[in-house]
Parts: sequence; structure tokens; C-alpha cells
Amino acid sequence: MDSCTSEGTFRAPTIAGLVLPVEAVSQEIAIDGENPPQQFFVKDSTAFGSMDDSPPRIPIPVIDLSLLSSESELEKLRSALSSWGCFQAIGHGISISFLDKVREMGEEFFSLPMEEKQKCSRAASDREGFGSDVVVSKEQVLDWCNRLSLRVFPEDGRRLNLWPENPNDFGETLMEYSKKIRSVMEVVLEAIARSLGLEEDVFLKHFGDKAMMQARFNFYPPCPRTDKVLGIKPHSDKSGLTVLLQDKEVEGLQVFKDNQWSRVPTIPHALLINLGDQMEIMTNGVMKSPLHRVTTNAEKLRISIAMLIEPDPEAEIGPVDGLVDEERPKMYKTVKNFGRFNYVCFQNGLVALDAIKI
Repeated sequence: MDSCTSEGTFRAPTIAGLVLPVEAVSQEIAIDGENPPQQFFVKDSTAFGSMDDSPPRIPIPVIDLSLLSSESELEKLRSALSSWGCFQAIGHGISISFLDKVREMGEEFFSLPMEEKQKCSRAASDREGFGSDVVVSKEQVLDWCNRLSLRVFPEDGRRLNLWPENPNDFGETLMEYSKKIRSVMEVVLEAIARSLGLEEDVFLKHFGDKAMMQARFNFYPPCPRTDKVLGIKPHSDKSGLTVLLQDKEVEGLQVFKDNQWSRVPTIPHALLINLGDQMEIMTNGVMKSPLHRVTTNAEKLRISIAMLIEPDPEAEIGPVDGLVDEERPKMYKTVKNFGRFNYVCFQNGLVALDAIKI
């Protein structure tokens, strides 16, 4: 299966006669004001959905994390994750000034000259570091997005050579933010368990010292062809839980529900929290890992920061016992290293959750 990951099948587009690395293409074209190359164009609308960038804006549930000791807020949480698979979190305890600082740090990095950003570049087939899509085929539709992906936990898994030295407080700020977000994730995982009538640590124990947590800074330059190009293609997250700090002003995230795309409103200092595939597996399908995508904007750039956590790859995950009975039999097989399994499925045009359904 891994033979299809060869990078040699893709020829980088040229701008003014210069062959650019694929991770530079979207940002450099946006600066030059040129149209995107065909590799970014969505050709099959049935696979990606309507390219309408202004579907209904349906407010997804807002949950106050400081009120999760109450039964009413717990029920709101359960309802949100069973229907939407995501919610806007307020009352999370992270100051407005610090959230602004994290956003500004991402903006400062992406505004650096390309030569400076490339000091953090990922290897050709690696997903960690600065870059864009890992290119696996000539037919692949590229995302209009540059990313900086860094592992923050476990600590011995950090590849500090890929961490930016500019801005100079990047590492310190990212570590502080990661610890705060991990605490938010723990609160949410415990609350999910309580909302399902389970022991409080039933999910949390899967995210111990060896759980993997990744920071992903996303940069979406202005795009002149919003009718043909997506910031990120439709997907569900392979994580257990994802916490997204959205752009303060520019919308772009859309969630697929009830056979239509819905725009996710921007609440400047809320955290958008969504379940990943691994939590859908562990809840035996009671709660959902939502399909989502990011559209492009013709005039404004957009930045977001996602924090994703997933269990130790060597640990087996499957539906927890308390959610399996005669009325709701086991829906998913037990699996190890789901992240890798998900990646191989994606390369081969398969949906990982469908592949392990019983």
C-alpha cells in the first residue's frame, strides 16, 4: 500500500518560470494575484459537495464548560455531540489576551519570508513541519492552505529542530497553550463520559502519558477562485478530540449535517471543539465525528490553530463496554494505531470508519 506515497508523480507548478515547492505555491500565487494551477481545482463536485461558500449559517450549540457540573449543561453537551459532533466552548478559562497572543504568533510566523519559514520545512513524505499537502498522486486535489504541524506531547516526541525560532517566544507560548488546551480536553472527556452515564475516566484513561498531541497552524491566503478551490477538502479528523481556535473575523469552516453544509459562525474567543473518529469508535457511534471542510475567501487571509489529541498508537481502541448491549451491538472493530490506518485508507480512497464497521 505504501508504494502509492511516492512524491515523484507530482510536478510542482511554476510561477514566472520558477519551480516552487508545493508548500509555497498557494501563498506565493496569492501574493502575485495569479489564478491557481489546475492541481487546486475541484473537478468532481459530487465528491466535494457544492462549492457554494455561503450556505445557511446555522449556529451550532454553545456549551459553557464552567457549567458542566449541572445536568442541563451535560445534556446540552450530549445532544450537541450526538447530532453535530461539535460545539462552541465558552467558559474555558483561557484569557482573551492569551488567545489573541497565540493567533498573533501564528500570523507573525506566516508573514515571514519564505526562506525563513522553510527552515521548518517538512521532509517530502513527512507530515510534521512547515508545508502543505503530502502529494500522493497526480489526480490529487490540493488544499489552498499552508500548515505548520508540530508534535507537542509526549515531550520526548518533540522535534524541536522544526519549531520556529522566529518569533523568539514561539516555543514557550506554544507549550503554555498546549498545557491549557490539554486541561480543556480533560474536562470535556470527563464530561462526555458523565453525560453517557459512564465512569468519569473511561475515555480519559486512553489519553495518558503516551497520548499524541499535535499543534497545527493553518494559513489560508486569499484565493481568486472560491468557486473552484477549497482551503481544506471534506474530511473527518483521525484524532480523539480536536480543539480549534478560529480566526477572529474571517469565516471559512463548514460542517456537513442533514445532507447540507452549514457555515460555522465565528465567536472570537470561543474554542470550537469537535470529536474525531477515535471518539466515535469509543462511543460506539452514539457520538459523531463530523465531516467538515474549509472554503476560501477572495479578499481576506484566514488563520486558525488546531490542537489534536489521539491515544497512544500502541493502545487498542474499540467501543467501551458500557455502550454495547443487545439494543446497540458493537458497531466497530477494535483497532490499533488508528491514525496510521486512517492515513492508508485515505490514500486508497477509503473511509476509515466505514472500513472497520462490523
